[in-house]
Amino acid sequence: METINLCDNSGFHEKVGTNSRILGIDPGKKNIGISISDPSQKIATPLKTIEMKKFKKFIEQLNRVILDYEVKGIVIGNPVNMDGSLGPRSQSAKDFAQNITKITKIPITLWDERLSSEGAFKLMGDLNINSSKKSEKLDQHAAAFILQGYLDFLNK
Repeated sequence: METINLCDNSGFHEKVGTNSRILGIDPGKKNIGISISDPSQKIATPLKTIEMKKFKKFIEQLNRVILDYEVKGIVIGNPVNMDGSLGPRSQSAKDFAQNITKITKIPITLWDERLSSEGAFKLMGDLNINSSKKSEKLDQHAAAFILQGYLDFLNK
């Protein structure tokens, strides 16, 4: 799977460096899932879900997370079609990422998120959580699933 650096042509991980936290984002129309890595960039943890009402409010909350956790890079889920082609949802993810690059100076990359929501729901199925709680936390778990995919690729 290929990462696309939206900041410039240099490598995303080289800009982020080691021993720093990376944020994972699962963009949606209504809710944005947020996850975070540990500083060693081995484990992704679901963090929160931000309701997307106004982009400005989302950015305020995103900036708070970036400052609080000293985040050095952002991985955004890219909903690639199952056949590998890019559709309208992928374009929306790219537009979302481009809008964030206008606000923050930290590196951002897109990561193939095929089946992230399904995978997150299955993982949560193993936990003793009722269905309404699963739905409530699905976006942040999907963000963790996306980020963990990137971290696993990074740590091969």
